[in-house]
Amino acid sequence: MKLKKENIFRNLQVQTKKKEKKKKETVNIKWIFQIALISFLISIFMSLFSEVMLSNVTLLLSIIITLIFIILGILFDIIGVSVTSSDEKVFHSMNSRKVKGANIAVKFKKNADKVSSFCCDVIGDICGVISGSCGVVIATNLIKLTNINSLVITLLTTAIIASLTITGKALGKSFAINKSNIILYEFAKVVSFFYKCK
Repeated sequence: MKLKKENIFRNLQVQTKKKEKKKKETVNIKWIFQIALISFLISIFMSLFSEVMLSNVTLLLSIIITLIFIILGILFDIIGVSVTSSDEKVFHSMNSRKVKGANIAVKFKKNADKVSSFCCDVIGDICGVISGSCGVVIATNLIKLTNINSLVITLLTTAIIASLTITGKALGKSFAINKSNIILYEFAKVVSFFYKCK
């Protein structure tokens, strides 16, 4: 009788695991399609924005726009890292006390893989591509203004943009891990002004 109960219990566990696995696979496939569509739309919007902004702009303005995209990429990278490294219990405690934005922080933490993927990969990578495009505009403006070899200017511009992005993200990751709870809460608080969590 005891063996029979154990077998029934094992069968139930196996069935539950299969259902959970099937559910996860369905969610992952759905998420892949969603993220692909979101990435496509955001990249079109941001590319169009940068094209309009960078057409016939001065050297100073093209540098400012490039820095904006670099900073934007670093900020979203910080948010993505802080979501994965933060402590969910803190936000459950805050949510039970009805602290503004805590419910959104809990939701972000429960979907940490998706939020991190969106912030680090989608926004971060798109900002990287666009800042690279901005670099071409900066290089073109510098070639017109100086007598320096075009190859040297292009290489230096690309190297400076890449080093600023990489250094910024490296410093940002360390900051995000150490202050993850504060960063996630502040981000959730900002989001709470535009989105009401159910």
